[in-house]
Amino acid sequence: MALTVTHVSKQYETPRGPVPVLDDVSLSVERGDAVAVMGPSGCGKSTLLYMIGALEPPSSGSITIDDQDPYALGEREQAAFRGGTIGFIFQDHLLLPQLSALDNVLVPTLVSTADTPASEFSDRARQLLIEVGLKDRLEHRPGELSGGEKQRVAIARALVHQPALLLCDEPTGNLDRGSADAVADLLLKLHEERRTMLVAVTHSQELARRFSRRYELTDHRLQEPA
Repeated sequence: MALTVTHVSKQYETPRGPVPVLDDVSLSVERGDAVAVMGPSGCGKSTLLYMIGALEPPSSGSITIDDQDPYALGEREQAAFRGGTIGFIFQDHLLLPQLSALDNVLVPTLVSTADTPASEFSDRARQLLIEVGLKDRLEHRPGELSGGEKQRVAIARALVHQPALLLCDEPTGNLDRGSADAVADLLLKLHEERRTMLVAVTHSQELARRFSRRYELTDHRLQEPA
């Protein structure tokens, strides 16, 4: 299993002409790799992440995951591929306020095309919440959880489908230093145990230093820091 980004560029068309966001970006990630991408606000980090996650097509170049180009698939097939292969963790946890922690973890399974019994998903969700330290919070709603606890629920939700690729957009950006360190510890521990492909975009030097591979997105290009 590998992620391959090959000569990818992205631009947005406007009445005043094209606005470049990414230019000739290439990246290769294999099982067990942990990659951090840093750069100033507005440099295109999130756009790169969304393209890798089959949410935003590139203007040119190609992206393959396990030799599959998700953008060559039809809409339904692409959604199924994304749901079964990729887990997302965002800066804003995006939990549904009316649901418990357990039910929030189970939300992605409601549209699953996998031949997995609901009871197995439920058992897996409970185990994940226990692993992220929320054994006593399964029935709590987001309003009853701290910021760090909400992000732990989001991590469990991202892993419920056992994805090969885990994508994180500023996963500690809204947390205080103590909570950010705890979430980073957890994220990297789960990554190592499951040997996912982990790609995170972040402003945090502290978080990026903990990743085995680091890049900077500068002037629309992806570069290894000096």
